[in-house]
Amino acid sequence: MTDTQDLEERIAHLTRSVDDLSDIVARQERDIELLKRRLMMLMEREAEREVEGAGSIPLADQRPPHW
Repeated sequence: MTDTQDLEERIAHLTRSVDDLSDIVARQERDIELLKRRLMMLMEREAEREVEGAGSIPLADQRPPHW
């Protein structure tokens, strides 16, 4: 192979690698956004649960039933 062919082959492989990595990063970005939305929903749900149960005694502070 000549030097030019070797360089063209390397560039082609690098271009493919960059394209593959770009696809992976784009997919990860979508996954992260989905996980952020789910986390926010869970945090809001837990906050609502804490507000609703504010009048009750936390289970950790209650006596066990056998006392």
